[in-house]
Amino acid sequence: MSIQPKEFIVNKSNLPDSRFVPLRVPEPAELKDGQVLLQIDRFAFTSNNVTYAAFGKAMQYWNFFPAEEGWGNIPVWGFADVLASRADGVNVGERFYGYYPMATHLTVNATRVSDAGFTDGAEHRQAMHGLYNHYVRTTTDPGYTKESEDVQVLLRPLFITSFMIDDFLDDNQFFGAQSVLISSASSKTAYGLAFMLSLRKDKACKVIGLTSAANLEFVRNMGIYDEVISYDQVTTLTASQAVVYVDMAGNGQLRSQLHHHFGDNMKYSCAVGGTHWDELSGASDLPGARPTLFFAPAQIKKRMTDWGPGGVQTRLAHAWQAFMQPVMAAEKPWMQVTHGYGEADVRQVYETMLGGSARPDQGHVLSLCRKLD
Repeated sequence: MSIQPKEFIVNKSNLPDSRFVPLRVPEPAELKDGQVLLQIDRFAFTSNNVTYAAFGKAMQYWNFFPAEEGWGNIPVWGFADVLASRADGVNVGERFYGYYPMATHLTVNATRVSDAGFTDGAEHRQAMHGLYNHYVRTTTDPGYTKESEDVQVLLRPLFITSFMIDDFLDDNQFFGAQSVLISSASSKTAYGLAFMLSLRKDKACKVIGLTSAANLEFVRNMGIYDEVISYDQVTTLTASQAVVYVDMAGNGQLRSQLHHHFGDNMKYSCAVGGTHWDELSGASDLPGARPTLFFAPAQIKKRMTDWGPGGVQTRLAHAWQAFMQPVMAAEKPWMQVTHGYGEADVRQVYETMLGGSARPDQGHVLSLCRKLD
């Protein structure tokens, strides 16, 4: 099957406006020293990717894979195969996990090549955190299996964020709060955090999930939140208790409502996601703690110093293994993987996710190159 090189781009100032455009892919003979041509086999699209688009300018997500003026390519996590290489130590046919555009192909400048993988040394990517520029060689990744690729692209990057928020809150003694409020409680990053918090036997904080009425049953059945309420019930929470708010939804109206309800008892407030991408206003001039953006790589950097070489990876690996048990349980798994192929499926998933109508128990893995097994 001949693959027509293409990429999926969105209007930065009007996210529902999207289109596919042809992609210029170099011939193997055109590659410069150090360059590698990758064919993107599969990638995940979750509410986290909507966050990348919603915070594209503020967090520099649009800078990873530049598109034409006014348009952006939303970064995704996935797997790709080497089609051609002019980089020593990176061979044709090898498979790499990492950060990719929503496209059929990507050309990178392979630097810092090691047994573990390589870093894209492209000049336009150097201002961003190195975590996003590293490509992991599947043959040497101890956590990789062919059978778990879908779960890896769907949950691994999200769970790293969940793990680091849990650690950050504990590192700061939960800011003296009695409860942790988590919005968009059915989202994968949210329930990853709730799972981590549920493991704390000495937990001082109650974990309260906030979700839509449609997702109440799903979230309650997970059994990891101490309490689950719908958004229209938030003002029934006791305002005299000290709380921290982890905003996975990016809903400015909800944020304002919670800050005004708890006032000075809002001890910490962070925005992690933007699933309600169209309601991101309302973060300024609020009572209580000033809302901030949570950036997982900053906490990772701190812990790399605190825990020493391999400390983050070891702790994360143990937590990941525990998390996988309920997620992929034989009976009543938290997530079911669905595959999509081609322009129509990619656009449908994007529009569904953007519209906030995606099912919480589904995980979407897509490809513009082939029908997935």
